[in-house]
Amino acid sequence: MSVDQKMDSGRRQLLVATSAAGGVAAVATAVPFVASLTPSERAKAAGAPVEANISKLAPGEMMTVEWRGKPVWILRRTPEMLASLDKTDTIVSDPESAKQMQPEYAKNKSRSIKPEYLVAVGICTHLGCSPSDKFKMGAESGMGEDWHGGFLCPCHGSKFDLSGRVFKSMPAPDNLEVPPHKYLSDTTILIGDDSKA
Repeated sequence: MSVDQKMDSGRRQLLVATSAAGGVAAVATAVPFVASLTPSERAKAAGAPVEANISKLAPGEMMTVEWRGKPVWILRRTPEMLASLDKTDTIVSDPESAKQMQPEYAKNKSRSIKPEYLVAVGICTHLGCSPSDKFKMGAESGMGEDWHGGFLCPCHGSKFDLSGRVFKSMPAPDNLEVPPHKYLSDTTILIGDDSKA
């Protein structure tokens, strides 16, 4: 074997060894990188459905639970609150929630599975502010004699009735979002999942 052949053989071995080491290093670097692209347990939990116990929610009261980093309101409406929805039908822009993507069970006046309970994301559809509750009716509400109860977004003045339906000529373009949800029992709502069992 000549000197040139010995050099070529040595170079080939060095090239193979270097390539193998580079391949191992590339895999060692890629594994943590690819693993970092999968959602963390915390991220998975943040998108997971949330159970809400409504057993202690009295008529006229509202509770808030967090789902996907958003406040979700659960309002237990009184018979008077439900009756007010007939009075706001003509002053809301989308009374049956037909213009926006909503679950089928939200495409009605009460925008709910059970009329007594409203489940809605507490974020204004205008710029993402959080409206405040204005449940008192009439002058006592500070909203005027003809106020039937609902929500007011303090940022730009959007008004919503007690079903989260936006009033006509408001900055908010849509009704409050109704998240997917279902009743696991008479006292438990699962927010974030409405699939059949």
